[in-house]
Amino acid sequence: MKRRAFLKGMGLMGLSTISPQALILKPSNLIQRAIPSSEEKIPVIGMGSWLTFDTKGSPGRMANMKKVLHTFYQQGGRVIDSSPMYGSSEEVIGILSRDLKILKQLWVSTKVWTNGKESGIRQMNSSNRFFNNRVQVNHIHNIRDFKTHYASLKEAKEKGQLKYIGVTHYVNSAHQDLAELIKKYELDFVQFNFNIDNPHAEKVLIPTAADYGVATIINQPLKTGILFDKVGKKPLPSWAIDYDIKSWAAFFLKYIVSNRDITCAIPATTQVAHVLENMEAGRGYLPTNSERKKMFDYFKSIT
Repeated sequence: MKRRAFLKGMGLMGLSTISPQALILKPSNLIQRAIPSSEEKIPVIGMGSWLTFDTKGSPGRMANMKKVLHTFYQQGGRVIDSSPMYGSSEEVIGILSRDLKILKQLWVSTKVWTNGKESGIRQMNSSNRFFNNRVQVNHIHNIRDFKTHYASLKEAKEKGQLKYIGVTHYVNSAHQDLAELIKKYELDFVQFNFNIDNPHAEKVLIPTAADYGVATIINQPLKTGILFDKVGKKPLPSWAIDYDIKSWAAFFLKYIVSNRDITCAIPATTQVAHVLENMEAGRGYLPTNSERKKMFDYFKSIT
């Protein structure tokens, strides 16, 4: 099956053949980047949960995602992102991470996605319960009722109940709005869409975040799997190995995190093998600006 099909269909083929003993993993040695507002460092490759962790009520899918989360953690992964918008994902991540006894080591990013102060506070409290008060950053999802939730999050931060405040969106048309919010409010994070087939954020949003000391989390780094469809069976360029790239996943993700103003990218997957590919992008050599252009030009030449 194509990788995009796994991302969207959450196929379970081969589950019975994967055992914890089979997960012989390398030392993590993941590249880390500092959060400008605190200088705390986090790995450049994290994990998203849209579609993938919405598995409550399905024992087979839950078991599969437990293996995915376990592999992610053993590979040095710590940053995991979710949202109340993602069905049961928050609850499932909380359950699985407690089962694996890794919740205290995870760096949790989630969101508030509702209208109204009281509704927002209830949602924030619900997220905290799922994660045993381990939420590090809470984003205002898709800029929904921004001023209301910003006030609540700022109060929580001032009381020491929350470490970071962020804002998110997932479409190019919102990039200018995100940039304006960065200029007007004290934000620690901004999360947005960016990938090799959609570099729009590099025009204004990424430079603005860098100028104002705001950390960046990248959603849709693999364009929900569409990038794999675009390259099909075409080979990696021969020079990819010089950049420590052995798979298209690493190619796409290294293109992102080799922009030094990107703090973390959060690809999502339902497959252990894909976790291993994704995490490789956070190790070894990072291309220079001219080499990133070479990667971009090659991708465009074959798609």
